[in-house]
Amino acid sequence: MTTVLIIGAGDMGERVADGLAAGGQVRRLVVAGRSTAGDAVAATVASARDCLVEAIRLDASRPDEVAELLTATRADLVVHCASLRSPWAMTGRTDPAARAIASAGLGLRLPYQLPLILSVMRAVRDAGHTGPVANLSFPDVTGPILARLDLAPTVGLGNAAMMQLRVRAALRAAHPDQPTPLIRVLGHHAQVTDVMQACQPTDPEQRCRVHLGEDGQRDDSLAYQAPPLAPGPRYNIVTAAAVIPVLEALLPGAGPLRHSTAAPAGLPGGYPVRIVDGSVALDLPPGLSEADAIAFNERMAGGDGIDHIDDDGTVHLTAASHRAVADVAPALADPIAIDDLATRAAQLDSVLA
Repeated sequence: MTTVLIIGAGDMGERVADGLAAGGQVRRLVVAGRSTAGDAVAATVASARDCLVEAIRLDASRPDEVAELLTATRADLVVHCASLRSPWAMTGRTDPAARAIASAGLGLRLPYQLPLILSVMRAVRDAGHTGPVANLSFPDVTGPILARLDLAPTVGLGNAAMMQLRVRAALRAAHPDQPTPLIRVLGHHAQVTDVMQACQPTDPEQRCRVHLGEDGQRDDSLAYQAPPLAPGPRYNIVTAAAVIPVLEALLPGAGPLRHSTAAPAGLPGGYPVRIVDGSVALDLPPGLSEADAIAFNERMAGGDGIDHIDDDGTVHLTAASHRAVADVAPALADPIAIDDLATRAAQLDSVLA
């Protein structure tokens, strides 16, 4: 019985559960969350799809609880969809604090995005879980932090995969009668909003990289030609469509997949990958080295406010992030240390209250 454990019962957790159940390759879904929201998710998906679905109470901030659940469920795949506060939590807010924090880049809000996936990966290590783990919580940045702690998930989800879908939509509209070529996208989370809004940066170096066909012909502009979509929770619909193929390719007995996705093995940003027998490997186009691909995504991370990450996982934010919150709470842009995440999350809560 193929079993998938989904940690996080919010909007994305429900979309992932429904997408996997609809695909027919998963027989049992376990939806784990801290609140009763998981009950509604399980009831909805079980009613709509031919799949066993159960809800489990879980405090993902406790590695011991997560480790016990991993042992009990013996999941073939773990999907992490949880965070302390959704990236969309400030949608609609126009107060100075919210505007300043939003303009600083999502990196400033790492204390909301990193703690739970850090806890889950510690539990994976402690439980001796050897199956794949896919992370949807800001993977382009949390992935490389976790990699420095030898806790990297198998792969991240979304972002580059969303860009790939946008390229596919542009190609389909321009050439509806032609087969879609192989699409390989190199791009960072910091570039997603421009892609989704069809807002092409004037500086070519700031655009995500789009490679078509086996020979990798470049056409970066395709990422910015699909109909524009304003930022908001509606992006979750595209995210779900982008991640389901990756998750299904990680299941036992799945066929191979060539796709683009975030943070394979904890690399920064997103890359073209090939998934075979649950193993994820880079699938870079001819002429693009792994070192150059990584360097590109490290540069693009500045758009999320990430300057660099120390060997111990401490994150340093950009000068632009410092300027953004200088008049609100300058300390929010101080380096973010692994051992200080709880304090920093409390500081963010205080400023946003």
